[in-house]
Amino acid sequence: MRTEIIPDPSMLQLDLPDPDKDDISGFEFLNRLEKAWSICDRFDLQTEIWRGRILRVVRDREKRGGEGRGAGFLQWLREREISKTRAYGLIQLADSADDLVGDGMLNEDCVNNFSRRAFIETAQASPEVQQMISDAANDGQEITRKQVRRLSDEFTASTSPLLPDEIKERTQANLLPPRLVAPLVKELEKLPDIQQQNLHKALKDEPEIDCVKDVTSTARWLGKSIDASLSLRTFQAANLNLEKATAEAQRLDSLGLLADAFSQAKSIESSVLRLHTAWRRLAGLQERIWLESGSSTPYLRDVLASLQTLCGPTIRVSLGELAGGKKVRLQIVEESADHLEPPAIN
Repeated sequence: MRTEIIPDPSMLQLDLPDPDKDDISGFEFLNRLEKAWSICDRFDLQTEIWRGRILRVVRDREKRGGEGRGAGFLQWLREREISKTRAYGLIQLADSADDLVGDGMLNEDCVNNFSRRAFIETAQASPEVQQMISDAANDGQEITRKQVRRLSDEFTASTSPLLPDEIKERTQANLLPPRLVAPLVKELEKLPDIQQQNLHKALKDEPEIDCVKDVTSTARWLGKSIDASLSLRTFQAANLNLEKATAEAQRLDSLGLLADAFSQAKSIESSVLRLHTAWRRLAGLQERIWLESGSSTPYLRDVLASLQTLCGPTIRVSLGELAGGKKVRLQIVEESADHLEPPAIN
């Protein structure tokens, strides 16, 4: 019979400062709390990894197929009040642990040298950064999230092919901080080649901190504009050159305004789709209750008549006293799919 190994409770006997004592400096007080918290992080990391492995076994057992496939895994989660999102997050953590340890980069008994967040950051880093962090952990160094991010930023800022040599050289010479250059690379990765090239030229001509900040901001707005425009149904039926339109907005220094306009348009479209779904459902429910009621339910019919202002072809909604009692009137007209214009809400 296999003996169950229970963690030594002494691992969680923490030296916490007394909050009522005044003979301890603020720095020492926070330092002792940070140390205690890091111990909890490390204990929690081992626990989370093994929970992920347990969940992975349960999930993989269900993958064997058959009718009701996956039901047992979901039932297992419900019984333990674990959300599906958290379960797959733990499984991903277990997969990351297996990758780092299984590939020989990290010694299994050195996992405790990581805080939980540092371990996750390492698992998401590039292979080169993973190797450097694993080497440090194997040497007995304690690994923090801040350390992983700093090393990852330095590596990205000095090696990314999206950056001109001038930027990489100045970063390696400590003339540009990696924490500013790394976010620039992340934003450039989201852009099409032509826009990357334009921003690459700007960085090459002026490899200074202010230019890095400006180009990062420009790339961020460009990325948001592209994401929003691609998801807008309004643009799908129109013959528009969004790339040139975005370039014109950039020339006018109005990229932020354009991205905000796209975002608001996306919000309106989403709201209209949700409104249409709720409107049709309310109309169906109102009609069903009306048909099942009769003259013996006058109060119920009064309520249903009031709901008619929200489920008829014309909707009226009060904006409230702060708007002077004004109302918004919406007319919903459902049109066929082959109509040239999008469905109208007037």
